[in-house]
Amino acid sequence: QVQLVESGGGLVQAGGSLRLSCAASERTLSNMGWFRQAPGKEREFVAAITYQGVTTYYADSVKGRFTISRDNAKKSVFLQMNSLKPEDTAIYYCATTRRWSTNRADFGSWGQGTQVTVSS
Repeated sequence: QVQLVESGGGLVQAGGSLRLSCAASERTLSNMGWFRQAPGKEREFVAAITYQGVTTYYADSVKGRFTISRDNAKKSVFLQMNSLKPEDTAIYYCATTRRWSTNRADFGSWGQGTQVTVSS
């Protein structure tokens, strides 16, 4: 099973930007997604990208502010986050899926997460 490691989280002021990275232990033919989980809340879908990187999909709450991308040669997926808001504060996870889905249950391998904190 592919291992995933997220990085790039941190503390940023509202309106700022962060770029998250997700490195895979091996090349994967899977679609990839980013999820996030705030304290006391369910883990929620953020963005997804197909294996080829051609098609992307975003949660309404991040559309226009976040951009998902991938570099298969580097076995990595990225999440560029701009215009960050305090409500974006959460642990962010990347995951793989063989389906084209926003359902957490359809995703298999998960990373350990990276903390993003947005101060007001």
